[in-house]
Amino acid sequence: MKTSWLHFFLPLITTLWVSSIIIPAAHSQCIEDQQLSLLHFKKSLVFNHSISTKLVSWNASNDCCSWVGVTCSRNGRVLGLDISSEHITAGISNSSSLFHLHYLQRLNLADNRLGRDSQSIPSAIGKLLNLRYLNLADSGYQGQIPIEISHLRRLVVLDLSSNQAYSLKPGIPNLHMLIHNLTQLRELYLDGVHISEQGSDWCRAVSSSLLNLSVLSMSSCDVSVPFHESLANLRSLSVIILDENNISALVPGFFANFSNLTILSLVYCGLQGTFPKEIFQIPSLQIVDLSSNFELVGSLPEFSSKGSLQYLKLRDTKFSGLLPNSLGSLKMLSTIDIRECHFMGPIPKSMTNLTRLVSL
Repeated sequence: MKTSWLHFFLPLITTLWVSSIIIPAAHSQCIEDQQLSLLHFKKSLVFNHSISTKLVSWNASNDCCSWVGVTCSRNGRVLGLDISSEHITAGISNSSSLFHLHYLQRLNLADNRLGRDSQSIPSAIGKLLNLRYLNLADSGYQGQIPIEISHLRRLVVLDLSSNQAYSLKPGIPNLHMLIHNLTQLRELYLDGVHISEQGSDWCRAVSSSLLNLSVLSMSSCDVSVPFHESLANLRSLSVIILDENNISALVPGFFANFSNLTILSLVYCGLQGTFPKEIFQIPSLQIVDLSSNFELVGSLPEFSSKGSLQYLKLRDTKFSGLLPNSLGSLKMLSTIDIRECHFMGPIPKSMTNLTRLVSL
């Protein structure tokens, strides 16, 4: 599950990719068979009409390209469908007319309760071969993630995150088979999904197929074992979130080579040894959260005035030493949490320069 503050930061990153996936067209007129498919789709859904804000606007008297949540091309093809947070509890099976919308490039079913009756993601999702953005986060699905997602070779963003209780977690029996065709993928969110790969196979699966990956978010995925050196191949990484996995190992020094890194979150991962301080000096780095790694040792480096750090959380670690006076040069810093650490000495006077600091 995504850490709460990530709900603010990550949508800003995703928006950059999604805006290039679909450009809404003005004054388009929906193709008749597309409108009929959408109406049949709506009719099959079980949802709360009294609190719906999108599906309630869908009716035959209006062109479907004007419906809330529907985006069309200039020639009336349905390219985007966003029915997130519509309180849908059932109605999407393999025979659904949703899968007749072959031109779809963007599909968002997030924040619904589609797995109310222990339903899994329909395997027919693999028919939507033009999809570039697929968001099924917190949609309530259970069971195994269908291997048919591997057919969606044009995907740029894939979010299968789940907030289900442990016993109901969706699972991926073979991560390599699921993603090996998704070579255009730039953002992968699997938070709360059980990954069955043994050892460091999950690292190899990601690094061998997703060389353009920018966002890797895999919190609470039940992965263990140390980071594999193959991850160093993912040179475009800007976000690494692996909270609440039993990694129980060193943080590799090659993380400092991710020159575009903006977010590094490794909360409660059983990290050991000394944290490479060079990582703190990546100019683009905005967020570091290493909380609750009780055996992790480290110290803070001298920071550059050109640093971008906004959020630094080291609570419940064995970080120690003096707080560097250069902390005061981090003009963007708004949060620093060093409770239950082993730092010594006075708080640097330079920290009075941190005008954006709201939490210390």
